Amino acid sequence: MSKIVVIGGGPAGMFAAYELSKNGQEVTLVEAGFDVEERKKAIAQEDSAGQNYISGMGGSGTFSDGKLNLHPLIGGDLMEFVPRSRADELISYIDSIFTRHGVSQKAEISPDARKLEIRAMKEGLKYIPIRQKHIGSDVLPSVVVSINKEMESFGLEVLIKTAATDLIIKNGKVTGVKIKKGTKESILPADYVIIAPGRAGSQWLLDLAKKKGIGFRYGPLDIGVRVEVPDEVMEDTTKISWDPKFHIRTKKYDDFVRTFCTNPSGFVITENYGKFVSVNGHSMKNKTSHNTNFAFLVRINLTQPVENTTQYGRSICMLATTIGGGKAIVQRLGDLKAGHRSTWERINKSYVEPTNKDVTPGDIAMAMPARIVEDLVEGLDQLAKVILGVNDQSTLLYAPEVKFKSIRLDITKQLETVQVKNLFTAGDGAGVSGGIIPAAATGLITAREILKRCK
Repeated sequence: MSKIVVIGGGPAGMFAAYELSKNGQEVTLVEAGFDVEERKKAIAQEDSAGQNYISGMGGSGTFSDGKLNLHPLIGGDLMEFVPRSRADELISYIDSIFTRHGVSQKAEISPDARKLEIRAMKEGLKYIPIRQKHIGSDVLPSVVVSINKEMESFGLEVLIKTAATDLIIKNGKVTGVKIKKGTKESILPADYVIIAPGRAGSQWLLDLAKKKGIGFRYGPLDIGVRVEVPDEVMEDTTKISWDPKFHIRTKKYDDFVRTFCTNPSGFVITENYGKFVSVNGHSMKNKTSHNTNFAFLVRINLTQPVENTTQYGRSICMLATTIGGGKAIVQRLGDLKAGHRSTWERINKSYVEPTNKDVTPGDIAMAMPARIVEDLVEGLDQLAKVILGVNDQSTLLYAPEVKFKSIRLDITKQLETVQVKNLFTAGDGAGVSGGIIPAAATGLITAREILKRCK
């Protein structure tokens, strides 16, 4: 029996550990944050204004809005690693696990999706019809608890509040993981290691790669705002697709802008990254607002001499946090276009009441580069040709919203690092996915490769 250490308890780490422990391997999952029950209690105590999530088991994805996008090209490209038939099989397998643990909702593409797709084409946008399931951020923690209990019945050992601090590498092969819990340090021997640190661990992974001499490249950065409008503005679209995916190319800069993580009748929340804050959104089954929110993100790629998109994104977020006095910024779209800083007086005159009031009215143009601001404004005007009213002057913009793609280590199609044998990466924080389903799928790819070698 092989000893396997999985670093990170998000979707990638969870499903890798699930598959390995289910098949009789000795698996230890190391998670720096809290366990599921503690996170579940913290989320239950949130008010509608939105408080910071506690990191831990389940990761940010499985404790957000709970969207399962059942498509191999949403949240990354699974066909980069496996053929389409296997990608579809992985997605079906992941879906079956969620279904067995309480997610019974059917996933079907609306008959009206094709009409929306054609309408978007005529306006120069791309709409992607996909099968989706929406679980709800108030329901999903119970699903994660159930999955974790099943994994523990397989013999999985979970170490919470335990940080992975280093790797032990001998003769080009990983042999262990250094861990620290409180002040106590120790080493976990390992025949195989899967690194699945999540987006919050992107800086940790970068530091580790540099320290160990593991080759890497910087991934793109998605940064922008969270848009909030009345439900009525979005309802014709969200009836067709709960989380509609629109891709836009701006005319001035030819930059890629997209919608992401739409939350009908949802809430805007604040996430604390330590040195800066970011915004996000979620919606629940049993608690609703009158607003719909979605992320509107510009993709940034950097070339020489500066390639570190993570550092660039962090610098923007830290500036925005400074201007917001330690809080996220909210601004009316009309004020942004007019060059005015928003105030609570101006916001209260609008017909959009913010679901997150633990923010600072301000000027997003003071915090974000002009190119990004212009992309966001132009992109919303283009989107309004398909979703009427989304670019009204009362529309609220919260900033910053950031999705770090992290670095991607030099890896094979099996997601094994080129320089260090038996060391695998998976999930969003490793730059190979961008969502619950693709993260879980990359975790399964690594697990099945290890199982193949163990046999």
